[in-house]
Amino acid sequence: MTTNPTAAALVARSNRLGADPKNTNYAGGNTSAKGTETDPVTGEPVELLWVKGSGGDLGTLTEAGLAVLRLDRLRALVDVYPGLDREDEMVAAFDYTLHGKGGAAPSIDTAMHALVDAAHVDHLHPDSGIAIATAADGEALTATIFGDRVAWVPWRRPGFQLGLDIAAIKAANPAAIGCVLGGHGITAWGATSEEAEASSLWIIDTAAAYIAAHSTPEPFGAELAGFAALPETIRRAKAAALAPTIRGLVSTDRAQVGHFTDAPEVLDFLTRAEHPRLAALGTSCPDHFLRTKVKPLLLDLPGDTSVEDSIARLHELHAAYRADYQGYYDRHATPDSPAIRGADPLIVLVPGVGMFSYGATKQTARVAGEFYLNAINVMRGAEGLSTYAPIDEAEKFRIEYWALEEAKLARLPKPKPLATRIALVTGAASGIGKAIATRLAAEGACVVIADLDLTKAQDAAAALGTTDVAIGIQADVTDEAQVQAAVDACVLAFGGLDLVVNNAGLSLSKSLLETTVADWDLQHNVMAKGSFLVSRAAARVLIDQKLGGDIVYISSKNSIFAGPNNIAYSATKADQAHQVRLLAAELGEHGVKVNGINPDGVVRGSGIFAGGWGAKRAAVYGVAEEDLGKYYAQRTLLKREVLPENVANAVFVLCSADLSHTTGLHIPVDAGVAAAFLR
Repeated sequence: MTTNPTAAALVARSNRLGADPKNTNYAGGNTSAKGTETDPVTGEPVELLWVKGSGGDLGTLTEAGLAVLRLDRLRALVDVYPGLDREDEMVAAFDYTLHGKGGAAPSIDTAMHALVDAAHVDHLHPDSGIAIATAADGEALTATIFGDRVAWVPWRRPGFQLGLDIAAIKAANPAAIGCVLGGHGITAWGATSEEAEASSLWIIDTAAAYIAAHSTPEPFGAELAGFAALPETIRRAKAAALAPTIRGLVSTDRAQVGHFTDAPEVLDFLTRAEHPRLAALGTSCPDHFLRTKVKPLLLDLPGDTSVEDSIARLHELHAAYRADYQGYYDRHATPDSPAIRGADPLIVLVPGVGMFSYGATKQTARVAGEFYLNAINVMRGAEGLSTYAPIDEAEKFRIEYWALEEAKLARLPKPKPLATRIALVTGAASGIGKAIATRLAAEGACVVIADLDLTKAQDAAAALGTTDVAIGIQADVTDEAQVQAAVDACVLAFGGLDLVVNNAGLSLSKSLLETTVADWDLQHNVMAKGSFLVSRAAARVLIDQKLGGDIVYISSKNSIFAGPNNIAYSATKADQAHQVRLLAAELGEHGVKVNGINPDGVVRGSGIFAGGWGAKRAAVYGVAEEDLGKYYAQRTLLKREVLPENVANAVFVLCSADLSHTTGLHIPVDAGVAAAFLR
């Protein structure tokens, strides 16, 4: 709960600025406010600085995300500043200036906010501002566009000296409301929160208007023959076909989750003559290249190149990219530099198709793509007015392999067991499937919930979190085209596929003489044929990725146990059980594990049982339907009812690192049914 009006106003201003992507990128920039509060020890007023803490996002900032520091102590650091060579020591010194518990960890930009003589300061990364900041003649453009209202600050790595520089420039330019930071972004200020926000928006909008009015007609050059965007259906089909290979390549050092976009801005950029030159220059704003790496991997082939030829070329380009990145590291690393963090690209550009971006999570991957889209906008603005001139690679290295950046990475929470794993669960809008999807998501996996009912699938996915966690899709597993579409949707949403759960099923409880051919075909189509179709489509992705994976079949104790009035269901479950053995034998050479689970009747929360199966099975056993779960429990050795969550637990264990050497196994989840013991 906000208790200080200055902090409350800062949070509100931050949220407004951060909500509009024209103002700043996700988690980019920081804002601050100065004010007073009563010192709880002395009872005297004390001047404080509230500033967005390290790693926060302006659009979603709360008071808990603010660092709170004493201004007198911050300003006193000027007298002990040891100079550029030891500048990083100042970040550690911030800890001794905190007020009370201090709130969030102070960021590297704290000095800028503390030392600038203004009550309210905004530091932002707008595309329009960075376009001016990265133009070859950015200083002259700043004077032309803004006059004496905005000053130019030459590139300097964020830190204490940059705070001193901006403070001096503000003092020397009393008419200025802000400055353009070369190669980086903008900083604005005001005597009130409203004035600072107005200053920020004026700089952003004025830069954008000037670019729109004065830019050359085609900043990225003429269209290249053969590089036009493919028609949407063909484009997305090619993206889905390339995605597994690309994900496997960019996961050479560590597994990554992916994101795909065919935004018009990306497609247009890749059709233009200048895109190879500009892509090679890389991004400039520190927030950009920390998330996109210094430059992307660019496929240098027309969009209508075959998938096979594109894949062959991607392998060549990936090897060259890794060698180039290793060279970049070797050129600039010192004995004190952190170890290389991996040489794989985070952005892959495919002309005619779009952009693939990667990260440790779906959100990280998506944001990396958004940052590169920001970079495209920046390049368009800079090229339209001048020439795009990002900071040089030595400066990029100093930031990418900064000890402070390494410390920030070290503070990240430990990944969950299934982090970077991408799961497709069929029949997952209810019952066992929903419980499995829920458990996998809780353990860090990205989950695609496939179900006949699209609305229920989407609702089940929404219950797990945002689309960075789960998506819901419609899929009839008996339809080959729909199954392929489901797998394509998975790889386009999350970059690939690692874990498949064949859970979709139904049952009709009938005796042999009552079972019709239609009954038989329906159950075999959904479970035997459906599992085959899903496994086959998924296996293509798993093999192309070369990352291994898991396929899990939700079979049944009925695949072993012979009960009455259940011929079609039990026979198709036996089919599924043998598919496990067959696929384990076939896919093992690709590192793919195939296992099965044999539950007893799961009554509670089950769509199958609620759809009439429960009533019929209760009639077979001569018990009331509401007592069927208890009946099943009493016939088991452990006298326990089997719940959807029990099956979900078994799926997690099979896919965890603890069972990395287990394939071809069926795990009973039946509380002990002796007749269903594996033999």
